[in-house]
This record gives sequence, C-alpha cells and structure tokens, in this order.
Amino acid sequence: MSLNKGKILFVEDDETLGFVTKENLEMNGFNITHCKDGADGFECFKKEDFDLCIFDVMLPKIDGFKLAEKIRSLNQQIPILFLSAKSLKEDRIQGLKLGADDYITKPFSIEELILKVDIFLRRKKIHTQGDLQFLEIGNLKFDHRNMSITLLNNSVKKLTQKESNLFKLFIDNKNNILKRQDILEQIWGEDDYFMGRSLDVFISRLRKIIKEDSTLSIENIHGVGFKLKEN
Repeated sequence: MSLNKGKILFVEDDETLGFVTKENLEMNGFNITHCKDGADGFECFKKEDFDLCIFDVMLPKIDGFKLAEKIRSLNQQIPILFLSAKSLKEDRIQGLKLGADDYITKPFSIEELILKVDIFLRRKKIHTQGDLQFLEIGNLKFDHRNMSITLLNNSVKKLTQKESNLFKLFIDNKNNILKRQDILEQIWGEDDYFMGRSLDVFISRLRKIIKEDSTLSIENIHGVGFKLKEN
C-alpha cells in the first residue's frame, strides 16, 4: 500500500507473530521497522525518526520495559505500546509507570492493535498541527503542541502524549469535576478496570509535575472522579 500513515518501530522476537503483525500493519498503510531484540531496537531508534513504538515485553538482550525507559530518556513524546503475554496488573502498571501509553495483552486482535495505532497517530497529527499558543494555568505554561509544561523557574517538563491529552482535558474543565468514566472514554476510548488503573498512574505523574506550583492541585473526588483546582 502506498499510503504512509506513520513510521513505527516494532520490536518482537517471536518470528511468526512478528511477521504476521508487521504484514498486517503494512497492509493498513504503516511503514514498519521490525527488530527482533531490544538492543537492535534501541540502535534503530537512535538512527531514525519514528512516529510510534510497539514493544514486546520479554525481549532478548534488552527487555521491553528497559527499552522503553531508554527511549523515554531520549524522547518523552513518542507513543509507546506494549504487547505482552504477561497479564498481571502489576506488569501493566509497571509498563505505564515507565511512560508507556497503552498495554495490550497477548493473544490480541490485530484489528484492535490497528485501531489503537490509528488513534494514537491521528491524535499526534492533530496536536502537531494545532494549539500553537501556550495555555497558562497557575504559574505554569502548557504547550499542547509540543507536549510540555514550563515551570515558574523556566525549566521544561516533557510529557507523553497521554499525559498531554489528560492535562489538556483538565485545563478545559478547570475547577469542575471530571467523572472517571468520562475521562477514560475521552482519553482511552473505553472504560474498564485496567484503563482505570492506567488513569491513576497518569494522574500520579501529572501531580508530581505540577506540585511545584502551590496554586494548582488535582483533587480526588471520592467515588466520582477528579478536579483540577486553581486557587
């Protein structure tokens, strides 16, 4: 297919699954670089520009979690999706804490993966084209386009795409309660247990970033949702 919908770094050591997944993604218009171990994947990432990463967790040489951590040290914005046979919630939370944007458990539906990739890349494109100005809240400046927050001391905190989406949603609803269900449906596209745990991780990360501004806080409204409060 000639249409190039985005360039993806795909790291998967299972030869059959890797071939089938790569082929299906390419048939749907994505440009895929397939690596079979974490070390090779990291070298490819350093040499080329990618729009999104898909990593297996159990990889030779450098595992998926460590690979994500190394890539996040170079690029805070690129979306990262994990594929894993490890379904324990602790593993999913660990991946999200390392900066992953989503976690898909094997065996997975190719259609689901393609849908998630489409959504991430579509949102990334929209963010690149729009929101040219800073949004000011409290003593912070939020750059939605470049997915960053500038603090009062002019230091810049880089955000992942999900963190940027979530913070923008909070700013748009400042001082109003956002229900958990509404947040999950708007940011994750669905409301289930694991997405709810993912939301808690991202809320925690945002709180750590904005804690230097005493005028801002993200309050937990028990049993309902959250509120970004500006004093």
